Amino acid sequence: MSTATRPEQDALAAISGFLGHLEEDGYVYETRRLRGHLLAEYLEYTLAAEQKAVLTADELMELHRAGAWLAAAAAGQTRRRNTLVGPDAAAANNSQRSRIQTWNGFAAYLGLTLRLELPAPGHGDWLDPDQARKVIHTLFVQRPEASKPATAARTAAVAALVAATGRSVPELHLLEVAHIDMDHRPFPQIMVKGEAHPLDKQTAAILRRWLKIRAGITAQLDGTDPGYLWIPTTPGPTRNGLEPPKLGLSRAAVRTLHAAHRTLVLQIFGAPLRPGALRPTR
Repeated sequence: MSTATRPEQDALAAISGFLGHLEEDGYVYETRRLRGHLLAEYLEYTLAAEQKAVLTADELMELHRAGAWLAAAAAGQTRRRNTLVGPDAAAANNSQRSRIQTWNGFAAYLGLTLRLELPAPGHGDWLDPDQARKVIHTLFVQRPEASKPATAARTAAVAALVAATGRSVPELHLLEVAHIDMDHRPFPQIMVKGEAHPLDKQTAAILRRWLKIRAGITAQLDGTDPGYLWIPTTPGPTRNGLEPPKLGLSRAAVRTLHAAHRTLVLQIFGAPLRPGALRPTR
């Protein structure tokens, strides 16, 4: 959209429109929340610093205002929560990287041609939300010939929920099928330790595939499905002459979920990537 023909728009309304655009594009809830938080920080800081009540979107996106905001954030002046080294600690490199990515994404949405230079990630094991989304999509659509379809589907579902909820694998380990409400409106959601997390289109699609495969496994049980969301996809070894429990009667162990993730990622990408790298920064 050309800035020459686009009518002036209130900055707050433009931010709301941008977040709606991200939702339509299938960005996970945590990513949208992060983008919204950073743009709100940008707008609030600029209005307070300049003692203004309102700005248009074009005014907000002027480079001198972006520079002032980033400098203040880097110095810890926009921080709302304490840190281990005090409330005025300098912003982490990855936090600044997220601010710049958010600014660039908003600029693209507004049809502006200017972009801020993006610094390199401060830690090689951390992925920004867009990178995490691409990794999860790849895990969803690609499966090496050597991998078992059920294990690949479960691994993609675990990874998608890590990114969508910001929770670790151990926190997601005790989930039950009953914690998922695919019919919830306006978005499907999952309850994790009493907190509701909306599911974006990509995560919901990945989870539906795993639930379908899981249902096929538990259909072989004699009796009631115990309801564990994460179940083994291959029989365990015989121990002390005893046969392992039927698939679906026990939970998949945390170490099993981690090992499956590590194996699948190595097969697809040829490099290690821990599930925690998919979690959005807070």
